[in-house]
Amino acid sequence: MTTSQHTPFHDLPDFLTLPRLAGLALSPDGKRLVTTVAQLNAERNAFVSALWEIDPEGNRPARRLTRGAAGEKSPAFTSDGGLLFVSTRPDPDGKPEEDRPGALWLLPGDGGEARLVGERPGGITDPVTAGGVVVVTSMTMPGAVSGADDERRRTARRDKKITAMLHTGYPVRLWDHDLGPDQARLLVGDLSSPGGPAGRLEWRDLTPAPGAALRDTTTDVSPDGTSVVADWQVAEPHAASRSTLVACNLASGARRTLLDDPAYEFNAGQISPDGRTVAVIRTSRSTPERANQVDLVLVPLAGGPVRELTAAWDRWPLEVRWTPDSAALIVVADEHGRAPLFRVSARDAAVTRLTGDDGAYSDPRVSPDGESVYALRGAVDAPPAPVRVDAHAPDQRPVSLLGPTEAPTVPGSVTEVHTAAVDGTALRAWLVLPPGATEEPAPLLVWVHGGPMTSWNAWHWRWNPWLLAARGYAVLLPDPALSTGYGQAFLQRGWPHWGDAPYTDVLALADAAEARPDIDASRTAAMGGSFGGYMANWIAGHTDRFDAIVTHASLWAMDQFVRTTDAAYYWTTEMTEQVASRNSPHTHVDKITTPMLVIHGDKDYRVPIGEGLRLWWELLAEQADPENQPHRFLFFPDENHWILKPQHAALWYETVIAFLDHHLLGKDFEVPDLLM
Repeated sequence: MTTSQHTPFHDLPDFLTLPRLAGLALSPDGKRLVTTVAQLNAERNAFVSALWEIDPEGNRPARRLTRGAAGEKSPAFTSDGGLLFVSTRPDPDGKPEEDRPGALWLLPGDGGEARLVGERPGGITDPVTAGGVVVVTSMTMPGAVSGADDERRRTARRDKKITAMLHTGYPVRLWDHDLGPDQARLLVGDLSSPGGPAGRLEWRDLTPAPGAALRDTTTDVSPDGTSVVADWQVAEPHAASRSTLVACNLASGARRTLLDDPAYEFNAGQISPDGRTVAVIRTSRSTPERANQVDLVLVPLAGGPVRELTAAWDRWPLEVRWTPDSAALIVVADEHGRAPLFRVSARDAAVTRLTGDDGAYSDPRVSPDGESVYALRGAVDAPPAPVRVDAHAPDQRPVSLLGPTEAPTVPGSVTEVHTAAVDGTALRAWLVLPPGATEEPAPLLVWVHGGPMTSWNAWHWRWNPWLLAARGYAVLLPDPALSTGYGQAFLQRGWPHWGDAPYTDVLALADAAEARPDIDASRTAAMGGSFGGYMANWIAGHTDRFDAIVTHASLWAMDQFVRTTDAAYYWTTEMTEQVASRNSPHTHVDKITTPMLVIHGDKDYRVPIGEGLRLWWELLAEQADPENQPHRFLFFPDENHWILKPQHAALWYETVIAFLDHHLLGKDFEVPDLLM
């Protein structure tokens, strides 16, 4: 839809107040659908989430279920219709606590106030329920044998102001936080007879000495409540690890391995409703010559041979849900700039694409009668919203449900750009156009996605092109080599030659966009974050065609990055010393003439701050006139790979827009007031 009216994207404060939906939970009887909605708090410095109920039939308006000041998340229905969730809200029967960890709360299905039903000193996350039990993940000190012992050890560290950690393995940090001194464990509680004080669950520790095995685990509980499957990390030589799949008996805690193959990683096991089969996302382990490949495999819960289900389907399954009859799986996978819902037969692997629109779907939930699939549907031009689709019909349009929010009007329109790569491969991109571009051609911003193995196919709250469109910019969202949804051969084209096909693909798509009459090819810029930041740096050292370049959380010196990121063992499987040297942007710093805005957060452990610091120093070391050098460095001491605090996100956009306006539109560079 093209519009010139005022929208929430014209003012950053208005944009930040837009509610944000995430996740779905469906009650066992199929009559209640719950989502999480995050909104800006009163101080406008954080997002706080609440639970909302949606009518699966689409007749009743959505209603808010919780209003805790601390927020609520991770909804999960019990077998009798109660709603569990995690919150740091204070215990109404206890004394106030600062920095209270997440605890488990229950909102009764028949009405009434939510009550605290389970807690641990290290907090509780990711509740999964079935068969009258709940399994949660809880961080616990390595030597602790009970919750009380865990609290004693934590108190001793706090009283002595001890923050040190002793590591015996790798990694030691992840994304934006240090790993340790505690470790994740799986706990199980019996929902039918909470026996602790005040009706609290008594936790049984299923994994009393897991080490680092449950780092970032996902779990699923069998329908009869007797078993749980979980990702289980196994240490390997050369500071590496891989993910296997294990099953634990919930009564005895006995653990057995279901899937373990050094050639693969196994994640996100989902147990079939008949309790017999586990569907697992399997990822082949990459080498310097061969990219990862992702497919879906089936393994008996009782143990047995693996059956490859989607090896012949040239798509990567991202999310998986069984149908109630255990005959098929509902799968989300990227495809040509979309992320449709698919139905995959568990018998013969026949694939049916259920959705035929431009949507990117997530969080599929199948109705108990197997006739409907509920999901969140987003798109490049629409934030996630609840929908219903027929579980059998191909290429359909979804039915919108009455969600907690209305879709905001976007300031412009979106279309597609198609062209051919240097090697003849078909390429495509989304192009966001501002209002009036047909009458007055718009300046172009080429925005390269991160990953790199992902796609520009969904709504982004953090990387939002409509904020630029509202200010008159056209935004090209290219899917170059290494992008998902175009088949394994398309991805392999860029592996591991980041500076080759991905770079020339971006330029080819930029050429195609600039050839349009609604684009002003004399005013262009390039931008990206993470891998997109790498590409921005590579572009800066290989062409002067752009008037400005914005590089966020970017890879600069590949030899340095590979060994200092939080997951070096992964990158060393792709980036040999020779590959890293050949594809490193820093070796071309002397060729950079385009003004660059460098942005980095100090808490970024995925692309460590050393990348940004070295890039900034080497850029300035090339400048003969320090008083008039064109580059800028926006630094966030307390942000990570993403800029998450609302006030910082606003400042990020203000600075980026000021930089682009200066170099593309000839405006004075207006430094945001809060940076003066």
